[in-house]
Amino acid sequence: MDQQQLILAPSPHVRDRDSTQKIMFTVVVAMLPVWAVSMYFFGLDAVRLVLWSAAAAVAAEAAFQRLRGQAVSVHDGSALVTGMLLGLSVPPTLPTWMIVLGAVVAIGLGKHIFGGLGHNPFNPALVGRAFLTASFTVPMTAWTRPFDGISGATPLALGSGVVPYSDLFFGSIAGSLGETSVLAILLAGIFMFYRGVIDYRMPLSFLVTTAVLMAVFGQDPLFHLMSGSLMFAAVFMVTCMVTTPVTPRGRVAYGIGVGIILTVIRLWANLPEGVTFAILLMNAATPLLNRWTRPRIYGQGVTFDA
Repeated sequence: MDQQQLILAPSPHVRDRDSTQKIMFTVVVAMLPVWAVSMYFFGLDAVRLVLWSAAAAVAAEAAFQRLRGQAVSVHDGSALVTGMLLGLSVPPTLPTWMIVLGAVVAIGLGKHIFGGLGHNPFNPALVGRAFLTASFTVPMTAWTRPFDGISGATPLALGSGVVPYSDLFFGSIAGSLGETSVLAILLAGIFMFYRGVIDYRMPLSFLVTTAVLMAVFGQDPLFHLMSGSLMFAAVFMVTCMVTTPVTPRGRVAYGIGVGIILTVIRLWANLPEGVTFAILLMNAATPLLNRWTRPRIYGQGVTFDA
């Protein structure tokens, strides 16, 4: 006779077919066209940096989990996603040892120092990128043009009106490996939205806020949306499930906050780009946004006349 097991667990009793592994590998698949375009424009450097970054991140994940006495769970794909994102967010000429160091820092300081997956308040890939930018400023700002590998300025450094919109859209410009092709990034975003991996509120509020503010201050909104890491960050970084608010209103406020900070950095700071720091600052504000935008408890504030 079959025996049925009674499972006791606290509410809410919600079942879902999604898993960490399924979500992470959906993101990996979404990054493949972006990576393919970077290989087309920048050649073997795109292969070298992404593979070394991914391998270093996975190895660091296993090493830190062993040091902490945890079961090794690199099969969930989270370290792989971090490594690929970091590899796609650096210049094509970055030395191999630097990207390996950045991946180790991303996993160690960006993730395991806070307790591992699900406990990190900051996006690990952006922690790694911020570390590399602060530590190796010259290599992290050494841009090359597609195909010929000759040094060249990014569109943000050149200013609006210099680079045609078509080059910005298709990706034939100098920049980080994964940020150049808006077309490939949009395809990735559509795929992830279709698979239910990302919430439209954060990237949409981020993009709209940035466009409106740039227009208010006399800038070309379309140029700023298609330049730098903005679109790459909107699809892959702003939508991070762990480091962003869980409430709908909080997610809208989060995207607006990233857009405001980015606009301030781009227009008045001594930096042409500011996506990394804008997102990290709003990561820090996520707990407050969750607290301020949480829904009213059922029955709270209801009074009954005797």
